[in-house]
Amino acid sequence: MSAELSDNQNRTRVVRWQDPARMLAAGQDLSGLAYIRQIRDGLLPAPPIAALMGMQFDEVEEGRVVMSVMPAEYHYNPLGTVHGGLAATICDSAMACAVHTMLPAGKAYTTLELHINYIRPITQETGQLRCIGSVIHVGRRMATAEARLIDAGDKLYCHSTTTCIVL
Repeated sequence: MSAELSDNQNRTRVVRWQDPARMLAAGQDLSGLAYIRQIRDGLLPAPPIAALMGMQFDEVEEGRVVMSVMPAEYHYNPLGTVHGGLAATICDSAMACAVHTMLPAGKAYTTLELHINYIRPITQETGQLRCIGSVIHVGRRMATAEARLIDAGDKLYCHSTTTCIVL
């Protein structure tokens, strides 16, 4: 048995982003908190991954970043649910940016370890999700953070932890 798709079932999605060079250059002169706030406020372009996945920055404070995403059909896996990579990406982004808010100008970081626990499937009917990333610890060379991905009713979809190296 084979399935045939008619032309009217094809979907198209256009993704637009700005050259990240300006964003990266500004990051050298701003504290992490000021840098992420300028991205949130649209004064600096968002990272291309945010445009690709449909993520946005909602809240930015020292040690805490809240991002959101609206699950859509283009996030689906072969099983008809949102691919786990969307949850992993927004959790990694919120946690790492929360760490970034604690760093002075000129400091960088990268994720060394990402652990995620999926609680329930996500579909486009789930509605808007919020990811709350919070710093646990920032040291001279290492930082840890955690995240929770929740819906409008505070139902938990996944929780995550990360270890970042401070460069």
